[in-house]
Amino acid sequence: MAQSLFFSTNIRPNIHIKGEEQWLGCFALKAEPIYLKFSSGCGARARARARAAFNADFKDIEIPKQIEIPKQWYNLIADLPVKPPPPLHPKTFQPVKPEDLSPLFPAELIKQEASGDRFIDIPEEVLDIYRLWRPTPLIRAKRLEKLLDTPARIYYKYEGVSPAGSHKPNTAVPQVWYNAQEGIKNVVTETGAGQWGSSLAFACSLFGLNCEVWQVRASYDQKPYRKMMMQTWGAKVHPSPSNLTEAGRSILEMDPSSPGSLGIAISEAVEVAATNDDTKYCLGSVLNHVLLHQTVIGEECIKQLEAIGETPDVIIGCTGGGSNFAGLSFPFIREKLEGKINPLIRAVEPAACPSLTKGVYVYDFGDTAGLTPLMKMHTLGHDFIPDPIHAGGLRYHGMAPLISHVYELGFMEALSIPQIECFRGAIQFARSEGLIPAPEPTHAIAATIREALHCRETGESKVILMAMCGHGHFDLPAYEKYLQGSMVDLSFSEEKIQASLANIPNLVA
Repeated sequence: MAQSLFFSTNIRPNIHIKGEEQWLGCFALKAEPIYLKFSSGCGARARARARAAFNADFKDIEIPKQIEIPKQWYNLIADLPVKPPPPLHPKTFQPVKPEDLSPLFPAELIKQEASGDRFIDIPEEVLDIYRLWRPTPLIRAKRLEKLLDTPARIYYKYEGVSPAGSHKPNTAVPQVWYNAQEGIKNVVTETGAGQWGSSLAFACSLFGLNCEVWQVRASYDQKPYRKMMMQTWGAKVHPSPSNLTEAGRSILEMDPSSPGSLGIAISEAVEVAATNDDTKYCLGSVLNHVLLHQTVIGEECIKQLEAIGETPDVIIGCTGGGSNFAGLSFPFIREKLEGKINPLIRAVEPAACPSLTKGVYVYDFGDTAGLTPLMKMHTLGHDFIPDPIHAGGLRYHGMAPLISHVYELGFMEALSIPQIECFRGAIQFARSEGLIPAPEPTHAIAATIREALHCRETGESKVILMAMCGHGHFDLPAYEKYLQGSMVDLSFSEEKIQASLANIPNLVA
């Protein structure tokens, strides 16, 4: 009988070149991937033959033990010395109860949102889909190091190998699965750059759910191929603000040319979910259960670094809502709290939307219309509409409450960088490492380059670990703007922020 043959992306050699300290995660430097998986289960013999041939040709290559996909998500709340403040009901200002969230989320996600358990098991059905792309590669950026002439060793954890091209399916898959387990047929969401929307559409296509997405107008216009990607997976996509919801119509009445924001798009999606019994809402960042699902990134990365005997001195990631940054850093913060390591952990945000570095730490709405619970977070005010920078996924007025809390406890630091410097770094990265980054992780790249150049000045051979959360294949118009010299650095107005902050609920917490 003819056999079905395909490459299994999660069973490829992790290679460590002796003497060069080159970790390649799932990618081989000198050979094509050699592990084949057959749908009939006869892959073992092929793997044995391939390994024998590989070892004969590459005797100088050591293959460490295969890194396994984590079987549990990690909950940082369990290890924090001070627990984060609870979310509050938008009308009573009292701590939110599980039943308050039931119109929006399935029961298991509500349970995870408030959980104090240190680890939560990943369902086998979710793991089975994770195996399509996980474990993701940890790659040493030796060519970038050479370009920068730095003694630093730069590693990046690359999440762009997922079907949607970013880290977002790490939470989209379990969210849709939990909804499917409760018999939900329709889910709605918002999306900025489109990475989250496409990830949710992908997950819904696997479990047979209907998906409807409100995409921020600025990104809807800038990134048409993300919209097509969502539609290919079966989703309906609307520009936000839209005339389909009361929240959208009210914004358009005030500003018919509004570029939109994640806060506005959230309001539209939440309104639809709250007014339709057969529909639930999915969120791509900010909430605890979303950050929880992303910790597969950091858990894998810890094992990958251990396999090559490296310990990070600096960990860098971009932050918008915070899920990518939390996914990489939270497991390392656990190791730091246990005294095993002591890295500097640095969040990087856009200069045009600097919630951590310029915002205030107060209770505020997670959306523009005030439909969501109030969350204690760093915020620029829920009315704040950032300028339409190309990193659409970072245009959020607030920051994940758990990241905000960790920042207040002093376990991390933050800085903001303008977009021209970010794209300058992205070009250096693309022309040395070959990968074209999404606009969001260009912020992490720019901060990494700053750190690497500082190491060149001081002579320090630090290990820098960077979150590379997705590729930029659908963001080439942004690169065109930069290469043509027409990109400008967008910033924020102090008056604009102060006006937005004035509308934050006056709560003492």
